[in-house]
Amino acid sequence: MATTSRTKVTRAWLWRWHRSPLRRASDRAEAWIVLVTWLLALLGAVLAGVETAAAMERGMAENRAQARAVSAVLTDNAAESDTETDLGTVWVKVRWTDANGGAHTDRTKVDADAVAGSKVTVWVNRENELVSKPAARSEARLQAAVGGMLVALGAGAGVLVVGRLPRAFLERRRLVEWGEEWERVGPRWRKRMLG
Repeated sequence: MATTSRTKVTRAWLWRWHRSPLRRASDRAEAWIVLVTWLLALLGAVLAGVETAAAMERGMAENRAQARAVSAVLTDNAAESDTETDLGTVWVKVRWTDANGGAHTDRTKVDADAVAGSKVTVWVNRENELVSKPAARSEARLQAAVGGMLVALGAGAGVLVVGRLPRAFLERRRLVEWGEEWERVGPRWRKRMLG
């Protein structure tokens, strides 16, 4: 029966922070760059995400405050419209009256089977122009949360990518230093190996 020997591999976490004669100045610089990059990425992601979510929620709340539902009447049959959308609705002309008694007309999406004279609810702004139906509070919160998370991920990833640039410079510099050192040490090693 064959026995297998196990070799224990010890990893030195945070090795750039440990005192060691093998640690170079570039290792210390890289340790600081990594630390600062991660702190900025986390802080930037949180701040960008929270601010984006808050701005989106404020914007949608403003849309809700400015829009109001009014009853409108279809002036054409939906079946006669040639502007079908991908959701089975069509664009049809509607007419509504504002609070001052003024008549307005515009086009809105309705079901494809709607007939002229049918009443539909449309949303208008303060200038009595048609606008999209504003998002409900719960929907606005969800959209703001998703938007905030996406912006947070993008901001954090952007900082990490930018933080990688000085590390790449340090890596190139280390390779040059290693090459120079090998030019000095390599010939002595070869003599020992051959002689």
